[in-house]
Amino acid sequence: MFMFSSEPELLHDLRAPVLLAMEAPLIAGTPLGGREALMAHLSDIVIYQGAPRLPVACKLPPSWWSPVRVIGHFSTCAFNVIPCPNRCSVKLTRRDLPDHLQHDCPKRKVKCEFCGSEFTGEAYENHQGVCPQESVYCENKCGARMMRRLLSQHSMAECPKRTQPCKYCGKEFVFDTIQNHQYHCPRFPVQCPNQCGTPNIAREDLANHVKDNCGNALVLCPFKDAGCKHRCPKLAISRHLEETTKSHLTLMCNLVGRQRQEILELRREMEELSVSQDGVLIWKLSDYSRKLQEAKLRSNHEFFSPPFYTHRYGYKLQVSAFLNGNGSGEGSHLSVYIRVLPGEYDNLLEWPFSYKVTFSILDQSDPSLSKPQHITETFNPDPNWKNFQKPCSSRNSLDESTLGFGYPKFISHEEIKKRNYIRDNCIFIKASIDIPQKIMG
Repeated sequence: MFMFSSEPELLHDLRAPVLLAMEAPLIAGTPLGGREALMAHLSDIVIYQGAPRLPVACKLPPSWWSPVRVIGHFSTCAFNVIPCPNRCSVKLTRRDLPDHLQHDCPKRKVKCEFCGSEFTGEAYENHQGVCPQESVYCENKCGARMMRRLLSQHSMAECPKRTQPCKYCGKEFVFDTIQNHQYHCPRFPVQCPNQCGTPNIAREDLANHVKDNCGNALVLCPFKDAGCKHRCPKLAISRHLEETTKSHLTLMCNLVGRQRQEILELRREMEELSVSQDGVLIWKLSDYSRKLQEAKLRSNHEFFSPPFYTHRYGYKLQVSAFLNGNGSGEGSHLSVYIRVLPGEYDNLLEWPFSYKVTFSILDQSDPSLSKPQHITETFNPDPNWKNFQKPCSSRNSLDESTLGFGYPKFISHEEIKKRNYIRDNCIFIKASIDIPQKIMG
């Protein structure tokens, strides 16, 4: 008979017909020899048919058990390694089996808490997160909660935070903002404000429609700048033009008159801006031969220079020339005169005008070849001469009724042909005023 020793140790008689797999202590649940060796050892004992009542002892901490039958003990031993009854291929101790069957076994039966369907553990893992009956929140974060099977319909047709394209311009918008967008959408269809009947005009095209295409749009008469105030639908403007041709012609004539006067005023202002303000005028008379012939044909024909000022805020003067002479020089000489024009600052000046005046006909000879020989005359104004008194505002540069003061025989027609007083069919007449420096300052 086999007995446990006091160490404890399982002793065996070499004469006994029992094949032991190992001579290590037979202690269930201990690592001595390993679990597989122990199971092989126990298997040899059970298989042996000649010792059905072989007494053994199993040590379970903290005390020894009394001897038990091998088959009876191992059918209930907590440390006995057995296969999962669900045939999931896992082997484990009997004491770990309940936890395995409840939580880990892939072939265990699990009931879904949402839909009530029963699954194997393996299938349940795939079912989790997709159960159509599970309550979930809207993915668009609108705050709504519903069963998963209703989520798709909610996201497509009910969720206020879903994205939706504008059916007019095609751009994507959050659903609860799309109505506000349509108040500004450039492709939103609107009605013509003139009620012309054109349907579905895109908002961004409305301005061009009213301007170019709408027959009911009110337009001004094309002669509005001439003074016509008529306003009518575009379709009726042709009739208006046909019926008012005469009045439009009158308006245009009046407009031309006003524009002519404006041109004269602008020309006068330009002359004022371009005049010299340093007391010196150099006047170029171009096309001299033609102008001389014109003067010979028209008695006392006078040419006028641009006006100029003696100094800033000073006297306004003008030079005139009779190319065929005037008075005692008529027909034989060139006559030059100067006169005072009404100026902007006459009320600030001393009268009569009394500053020395110098006239010159400039020699245009090349200075590098010969010294120019200008023809020059100087005079001091006569204070009793009426043209040197303060001028009245009615006098202007086109007034030919009053002569200035000057020289009727300034240079003869014979002498002017000498040297280079005439060059390229031009002559230059210079006038300078001797203004004291204290006045110039």
